[in-house]
Amino acid sequence: MKENSKESGKEGKIKFTDAKYYTNRELSWILFNHRVLAEARDKSNPLFERLKFLSITASNLDEFFMIRVASLKDMVNAGYEKKDISGMTPMQQLKALSTAIHELVDLQYSTYNRSLFPSLVQNGLTVVRSHEQLTKEEGEFIDQYFQENVYPVLTPMAVDSSRPFPLIRNKTLNIGAMVRGKDSDKDLEFATVQVPSLLNRIVELPRRDGKRRVIFLEEIIERNISKLFLNYDIISAHPFRIMRNADLTIEEDEAADLLKEIERQLKKRQWGEAIRLEVGAGTDKRLLKFLKKELNVEEENIYTIDGPLDLTVLMKLYGLEGYENLKAPKYEPKAVPELPTGCNLFDEIRKGDILLHHPYQTFTPVVNFIRQAATDPQVLAIKQTLYRVSGNSPIIAALAQAAENGKQVTVLVELKARFDEENNIVWARMLEKAGCHVIYGLVGLKTHSKITLVVRREEDGIQRYVHLGTGNYNDATAKLYTDMGLFTCSEPIGEDATAVFNMLSGYSEPLLWNKLSLAPLWLKDKFLYLIQREQKYAQEGHPAHIIAKMNSLCDRDIIAALYEASAAGVRIDLIVRGICCLRTGIPGVSENITVRSIVGTFLEHSRIFYFENDGNPEYYCGSADWMPRNLERRVEILFPVEEARLKEELWHILEVQLADTMKASVLKPDGTYEKVDKRGKKAVSAQAQFAKEATARAKAAAAGSDEQKRIFTPAERHE
Repeated sequence: MKENSKESGKEGKIKFTDAKYYTNRELSWILFNHRVLAEARDKSNPLFERLKFLSITASNLDEFFMIRVASLKDMVNAGYEKKDISGMTPMQQLKALSTAIHELVDLQYSTYNRSLFPSLVQNGLTVVRSHEQLTKEEGEFIDQYFQENVYPVLTPMAVDSSRPFPLIRNKTLNIGAMVRGKDSDKDLEFATVQVPSLLNRIVELPRRDGKRRVIFLEEIIERNISKLFLNYDIISAHPFRIMRNADLTIEEDEAADLLKEIERQLKKRQWGEAIRLEVGAGTDKRLLKFLKKELNVEEENIYTIDGPLDLTVLMKLYGLEGYENLKAPKYEPKAVPELPTGCNLFDEIRKGDILLHHPYQTFTPVVNFIRQAATDPQVLAIKQTLYRVSGNSPIIAALAQAAENGKQVTVLVELKARFDEENNIVWARMLEKAGCHVIYGLVGLKTHSKITLVVRREEDGIQRYVHLGTGNYNDATAKLYTDMGLFTCSEPIGEDATAVFNMLSGYSEPLLWNKLSLAPLWLKDKFLYLIQREQKYAQEGHPAHIIAKMNSLCDRDIIAALYEASAAGVRIDLIVRGICCLRTGIPGVSENITVRSIVGTFLEHSRIFYFENDGNPEYYCGSADWMPRNLERRVEILFPVEEARLKEELWHILEVQLADTMKASVLKPDGTYEKVDKRGKKAVSAQAQFAKEATARAKAAAAGSDEQKRIFTPAERHE
């Protein structure tokens, strides 16, 4: 990578790569989780939606510990002291994160205890905090429930001279106890039992006066724990939960069979180093001391919790029936006007490129694209990359059917998709059994691109149809994640798509690309060129503007290029949902840069890029964020959107997101985020607006109106 022209550090020059201009990525992630938590604290959101957001913060934090904190600990243990882009060593990052995470956890439970719990009670639902708060009738019900449903499943384990400390599995909830043998004067011993994850953690008690009360499974077990250790007196019993290092280390060059190597490493994930211990408030000090010693957990990694351990349980609470009035109305993705039900997709794609906007528009056409190709006698071959798919994927079924129908089916299944490894191993074996040619990706790289190629024999010769996307081929998450997709039969893109799969299967790199840009070899240079082109226009006195929407921004070369472009006068508007290591408002560096983050009902996942290009705007969508891992260590695809009506649609999407006053937060020069100041502005929620528009267009299309073809005016969009 060429050194930035202003990195020399010469007197009078700004060094745009100076650490003082960057935010640590891990601390930036903590700020993102705070923005999610802010939705749980926002009383304008329906109560059960607030529960869901709080649950998401807990799930996010679990993964953050297992991967990011674990990775930093590995660095410290290895004596690695290289500083990150913000100038912090791994040890400094861990210390700063410990403080920040403890504050975040305190705020999580303050939100639950002081706001959500009382609000649930006001709405007729009580979560019983302790089994000691049960009435006599409820206690009898719970004891019987334990005997019939829970007791047969449990495996109590005592620790003594003949029984060593058991292996406590990652993320499991357990009850630890200090016990003493009956009629014994020996020292206290430790015993534990795992709370079964296969049983429902929420148990509903018999109703009283029309009001509902529920209790958590661990409270039921704690109440009856003496029945598990009949020869002991229970001195104390408290819940605990541990988080382990789950970052897989795979030596691909030495793995004769990548699939088997990943299966072997997955087993280690359950038993990695303990990196966090959660215990209930009031836990017996002797029990805590024992756990700390046996699990080898440092004091700063112990979290004393005033409330239920593992707040992801709130998603189960969200699933309780009978509270629809406390939830947001469920949105059903709408039909794509250009693709009416029952149409021949290939005929419609030949009429012109088709842009899909999920989840506002249904993912069904993408599934049908594979289904129709599987049964179409004119289709010769189907090629597809799969990163994450749903548990019962219709796309997998269609690919298998295509192979059974004699089509040439090539599927790249990325076995290294984090936390989907086991799922993808199952799919890979199923596809191979059906006769598909399965590729397991490239050594040292994750294949994160989203591309499907269908090769079809037609009257005028071989025609290639391509789907490109910003999100996974997952019909389940397509209802929750905002993503873009493009159907095209463009000959240049078709040629590029063929080259992509030849590269993935045969390691043959094309001499040049027509339209697509790929990481890890070409994409970063493409982005730097586009940014520097805007800088050149600004320096020549022409209007210059960049709008970029993505999940995360932490690549130093990209950020330095943005700083230099900003200093030259380029207007830069960034829509970054999560991590952002760029700082705004630095004099002479980032005064022309704005950063906003949108956190709403749907997870913002699409990557859209706009470059003004001296009055001839260029639009791109892709699978890559501006992160080193995406640009340098993954196979990613960036594709242009070139038809005028589709460019107008992308402009509309970016314009509405930049106008969001309801769910957007803006990055301030001090590194904090604040909700957009609504004073004097119309209330605009980009997600609600897109849902409204997709509904209107689908209705118009069903009625046969031309209304579905037009783009809404700014005034109509904001009504």
